Amino acid sequence: MAERSTGSATKTELAISKGWVQGVALVFVFGFLVMGLLAARTYSDSMPLPQRVVGPTGETVFTEQEITSGQQIFLRRGLQQYGSVVGHGGYLGPDYTAEYLRLSADRVADALRDRGVPDPTTAVVEMMRTNRYDEATGTLQFTAEQVEAFEAIRDHYADVFGTDSTEYGLIPRVITDPQEIHDLTAFFSWTAWASAAQREGHAYSYTNNWPPEQRVNNTPTADILVWSAMSLVALLAGLGALFALYGRWSRRIGWHAAETPSLAFRQPGEVAITPSQKATAWFFLVVAVLFLGQAVLGGAIEHYRADLSSFFGLDLARILPFNLARTWHVQLSLLWTAAAFLAAGIFLAPIISGREPRRQSWLAYGLLGALFVVVAGTLTGTALSTFGVEWAKGSIFFDQQWEYLDLPRFWQILLVVGLFLWIAIIFRSIRSRLRTESKLNMPWLFLYAGLAIPAFYAVGMLATTQTHLTVAEFWRFWVVHLWVEDFLELFTTVMVAYIFVMLGVVRRKIAIQLIFLDVILYSAGGVIGTMHHLYFSGTPVEHMALGAFFSAMEVIPLTFLTVEAWTFLQLGSRQQSRSRAPFPHRWAVMFLVAVGFWNFLGAGVFGFLINLPVVSYYQIGTALTANHAHGAMMGVYGMLAVGLALFALRYIIPAQRWPDKLAKVSFWSLNIGLAWMVFATLLPLGVLQLWHSVNDGYYEARTLGYLTQTGNAVLEWLRLPGDFLFILGGVLPFLWIAWLGVRYGIRATTHTLPPETLFVEEHAEAAEDRTGLAVAATSRYASDRRVTPDAEPRGGP
Repeated sequence: MAERSTGSATKTELAISKGWVQGVALVFVFGFLVMGLLAARTYSDSMPLPQRVVGPTGETVFTEQEITSGQQIFLRRGLQQYGSVVGHGGYLGPDYTAEYLRLSADRVADALRDRGVPDPTTAVVEMMRTNRYDEATGTLQFTAEQVEAFEAIRDHYADVFGTDSTEYGLIPRVITDPQEIHDLTAFFSWTAWASAAQREGHAYSYTNNWPPEQRVNNTPTADILVWSAMSLVALLAGLGALFALYGRWSRRIGWHAAETPSLAFRQPGEVAITPSQKATAWFFLVVAVLFLGQAVLGGAIEHYRADLSSFFGLDLARILPFNLARTWHVQLSLLWTAAAFLAAGIFLAPIISGREPRRQSWLAYGLLGALFVVVAGTLTGTALSTFGVEWAKGSIFFDQQWEYLDLPRFWQILLVVGLFLWIAIIFRSIRSRLRTESKLNMPWLFLYAGLAIPAFYAVGMLATTQTHLTVAEFWRFWVVHLWVEDFLELFTTVMVAYIFVMLGVVRRKIAIQLIFLDVILYSAGGVIGTMHHLYFSGTPVEHMALGAFFSAMEVIPLTFLTVEAWTFLQLGSRQQSRSRAPFPHRWAVMFLVAVGFWNFLGAGVFGFLINLPVVSYYQIGTALTANHAHGAMMGVYGMLAVGLALFALRYIIPAQRWPDKLAKVSFWSLNIGLAWMVFATLLPLGVLQLWHSVNDGYYEARTLGYLTQTGNAVLEWLRLPGDFLFILGGVLPFLWIAWLGVRYGIRATTHTLPPETLFVEEHAEAAEDRTGLAVAATSRYASDRRVTPDAEPRGGP
């Protein structure tokens, strides 16, 4: 590898051609330029928020402030984790936009009949689709029938939310204050008005005619049909181009692009660890505990769908209502996977740099303490918010936010601060190595990918409970999609590639090429593809057109990774057969292989299934959405988190105490349990619900009456064996392994390590291309390592 002199230091040159860099730059500049234009359009042309809604005689029905207050109540009481608005939210309760639209259309029809109109169908359509909003004055006028419908539906919600029972899966008398009921109904009414009233100058509504509702002539628009077809064309063309390029360049890119020399893998017990690396054992224990909590809550949520009336005789909703269980379930899914990534970053940093600064472990433990405070504060705050404790209302410590960003504002800020503290810890550890590397080589890529995690999570701070619904959804999905599906994916790619370099499976140049290739492929579709979440959220139609077209291309990199996974396994098998020492990370790598499988199936196939506009039009907020979420979130990030934990714990736990059989049981139980969830329950339920939505109506497909039908209940109960296997056979063994890392973690620690090498090449002359210093560093490590005074002998292999 080329090096150049910089004074007394030697600096490694860029390991790949500048064409790769230019490709990444082009993709990012184009993608975020378009996203900037879409952001401007979101602010300027979203569904209007009227200052006043008035009746035919000028009386005020509700105001902008009351709509915003209703939105805050909807979030504060966790109703977005129960039902949904404009399709986004929980799946047990109704979509309140669709429900209000149906109820108001029926009320208007009844009122017209009472006034002597024999067949009010046409009159209802005309009344509901006529846009009476005056932009100059900010006033929206309702007809007398619409005002009467609002008052009747307000009484309906007073009955539903005032019910003194848990029949809906909510706490008894969840909302009883008349003003809060009024404001909540105003919020629902506004979204329903925008879903039927025609956008100025167009023949479709602000939500692109969503939800499907024959009573107001809401049917798929030409844009929905055309861009669904164009999505398929983009996918087919992209896959064709991928395989054409792959066939042309497969000898130069990919895991098999260059044969590596025979290796001897350094065994656990031979590899010393640093104090901060040892501290990650506590991180992984916390990760495992949070994982267990999230999985148990998932079982409780599923039981609500199978039997809403009781939890094996216990009235669970009085102490753990559905919306609180789902809030915690969603939040913990993000927190435990993110915590695993943080710990993996801390563990890899000293291997990258070859050294660890003094007292680095203090910062690691400080970060762990901050993580504990954020988790405890979030769970407590959202519980108080859901139960409606009076003194907690409006507090930055207790007011729940948007779905996936449910953390009350203070804990959200603290989490962002903690993430930046984490990247500061990483930088402190590897900065000496950064000085010797080109700014686009692997250590810098590791830093950039890590920095993107706090940066893009912080974007969610722009979505407050008072932000216009459409604008808030735009920024919220920057976190849900860009943070999770693009930049966590980028960090994943960098970490996995670095692990393979450290193990000697691939050369650094090949790893960097794969990172840049994945960045190009993921970002080409993934950045603008964020808009597939916003088809029906009140954005202009170009959000749907671009979101549909580019999100189809998100399947392309997942297909590439699936193809490459097989060649990687073949390469690994050949490498292990040539090694003098056994490969110590079989199950960690198996989890990485599972990531590739679920990336293609859960994120790719199941994601594409619901991303087509015409499919999303009928299924958004149904079990097919949950199917994609479980396959992608647990299948990709969950499996990766466990795999990274096992990789680190393999060196922390003495070899004689390593429970290889438990790792095997955990791997198969988690994967079989997840497959059971998907194929026994979520996928068939989703397909049935989609059929019911198309055939009978979206409103009908989202009602409790449909969800609790006998056939659906049987499918929900069929998930029980998979859940038991997942929790008992998958999560508990992982928890025990994490506990072994804390209980029996090796005591010998060092502040110097051989950089990037967890192997010894049997043909030393081939090592020069890998790090330039690997062999020398390995021999120096053997003779000159500095071990803390309290070091004890470590277990052998």
